Amino acid sequence: MPDGQTHCGVVSVLGAPNAGKSTLVNRLVGAKVSIVSPKVQTTRIRVRGVALLDQTQIIYVDTPGIFVPKRRLDRAMVDAAWGGASDADAIILLVDARRGVDPDTRRIAEGLNNRGEAATLVINKVDTVRREALLALAEELNGLAKFDRTFMISALNGSGVMDLEESLVTRMPAGPWLFPEDEISDLPQRLLAAEITREKAYLYLHQELPYALAVGTESWDDFENGSVRIEQAITVARESHKGIVVGKGGQMIRRIRSESQEELAELLGREVHLFVRVKVREKWAEDPGHFREWGLRFDA
Repeated sequence: MPDGQTHCGVVSVLGAPNAGKSTLVNRLVGAKVSIVSPKVQTTRIRVRGVALLDQTQIIYVDTPGIFVPKRRLDRAMVDAAWGGASDADAIILLVDARRGVDPDTRRIAEGLNNRGEAATLVINKVDTVRREALLALAEELNGLAKFDRTFMISALNGSGVMDLEESLVTRMPAGPWLFPEDEISDLPQRLLAAEITREKAYLYLHQELPYALAVGTESWDDFENGSVRIEQAITVARESHKGIVVGKGGQMIRRIRSESQEELAELLGREVHLFVRVKVREKWAEDPGHFREWGLRFDA
């Protein structure tokens, strides 16, 4: 910032499921802090990614997609998403250009209006839609809620993201940084490890397996040589789901474990020995312990 002071602020990223919020946050942070998959409602928790631009620190909050909740976990996720906007210095509404104004996006825009909160409209995946359609979409969205600015980007290839970033920097208030200079996320390593494995499971199983899947890190042992042994459990609701995760001859679980181990070793900068088992718990989604671990309100 030109005034020489340090600046720090929070930017909350809202949007319908699969709008590209996690991809955008990872792009803005410049590193992977939030998992991405083709499955809707992949993000279950508020993930804070930290970016430094000169004297300005921006904490980007990747929130769960906002949709009509049907289950306890759904309600907790939507509650977390709106909670992420409550203390933000700037709010982004991210919209998938291909889906346009779907019911979820309309509901979020109305929610912002009801709260009296001005947000920045960011239309994503613009490389997949004709310019005329983009302009019409921007006009329609600006008629639904009060937006202070409108940006058109591709979070995947980075087009237009720098302009958005520069605009956000100018709006961050003066103040001390909230995170150390070398920290890019507030996600504990045990939870990050579980999220990486869940991402791989979703990547390969999103067409066969229902939404009822959780991953937990059960043990974490650091060794003197710098390596780490991590034990995890993938929890599913039915015995038939376990068979899908394990795969024929154990092929699927080996693939998930191998790719998770490789990515974790790269992220942690150390040798990782990952062990993954699959267990069945019919009502795991009603366990308050999972909600506490994810930072969600059980009674939302």
